[in-house]
Amino acid sequence: MERKFKVLVFGATGFTGKLCVKYLKENYPELSWAIAGRNEDKLKQVKMELDLDCDLLIADANNYEELRDIAKTTKVLLTTAGPYAKYGSLLMKACVFENTHYVDITGENHWVKKQMDLYHEEAVARGVRIIPSCGYDSLPSDLGTLYAINKMNKAVKKVEVFHSAFGGASGGTIESIFTMGRLPREMRDPFLLNPKGSVSELQRGSSKDSIKIKWIDEAKKWSGLGLFAVANTRVVRRSAALMEMSQKPYGANFTFKEHGAYSSKSAARLATFGLIGAFLIISTPLKHLVRRFLPKPGEGPSTEIQEKGWFKGVFIAEAEDGEKQVSTIYGDGDPGYKSTSKMVCESALTIALCNDLPGGENFGGFLTPASGLGKPLIERLKNAGIRFH
Repeated sequence: MERKFKVLVFGATGFTGKLCVKYLKENYPELSWAIAGRNEDKLKQVKMELDLDCDLLIADANNYEELRDIAKTTKVLLTTAGPYAKYGSLLMKACVFENTHYVDITGENHWVKKQMDLYHEEAVARGVRIIPSCGYDSLPSDLGTLYAINKMNKAVKKVEVFHSAFGGASGGTIESIFTMGRLPREMRDPFLLNPKGSVSELQRGSSKDSIKIKWIDEAKKWSGLGLFAVANTRVVRRSAALMEMSQKPYGANFTFKEHGAYSSKSAARLATFGLIGAFLIISTPLKHLVRRFLPKPGEGPSTEIQEKGWFKGVFIAEAEDGEKQVSTIYGDGDPGYKSTSKMVCESALTIALCNDLPGGENFGGFLTPASGLGKPLIERLKNAGIRFH
């Protein structure tokens, strides 16, 4: 049955939600879409501020019946309302059971794992694409790896990526990080999101979270700890496993590692030890003291920082025969917000508008940007100004 809307943006009054709304208005004036959230007054204010000509729907993240009512109106639901462990579970469930495709920008792999265990088989049976992590977490790593492997055009042994970026942080992202705290041991598994039985001993032995501070010729940078490596690596490894299951393997015993990229050795050391210190604080009661000095939900980087921001990933792919190739992904604009809003909107539009999605029309389940959107999304992102080389 045809839905009233192609895309519904849930969380439209939040910092990133507003950017998504602005992106759709400016780039897709003919699209049938709507905005949604729990506060009608704030939604009306967004409509007025941005001069929107779209419908407005009301639903509380804790009211399952309201969420079902809005989910059944749209082909794809895009949500930016985090922390997802706090506000996303019932919404995702509503999408699965109302046969509504779903995308978000979460980096909360522990939450994704719990929802996957509950609803993956149902989503497969219904042909519903549930695709978390379509923002800076973890789309550049995931699609950049797919692009590097397709460019190599032969079986690949491993891919390593080195990420650098400039941008700011919003209160919503900080709130998500502080909400996670210290995760239980099983949730720190490098293959947390992989299907059962999809990991070889060789892959497990070569995929431990690690830090190396060294000069990387291909990236012309020093490597160090990557800010989102723990989240991104799990998504890419799930992609590799799902591609293997669909008879499109990256390569036998394929492995993936991610690092930060820095302009000097001292910068790599400072960033690495600073991030380690921050992660330690987040896992202790000290986080409550620190949190009060950081941006609150709804706050975010200035327009100037959003415009001046950028991100770059340098991917080194090594084929099973030893050949190496370098590829890159580059985007203008603050990666966590301006670029993220572009990425997640184009992810939703890929499902809403494309007829050649990976797996075909009835393919579903808890997917990844690479396995659920793949080449069609890469082409849309290229047209939107994100460069793959």
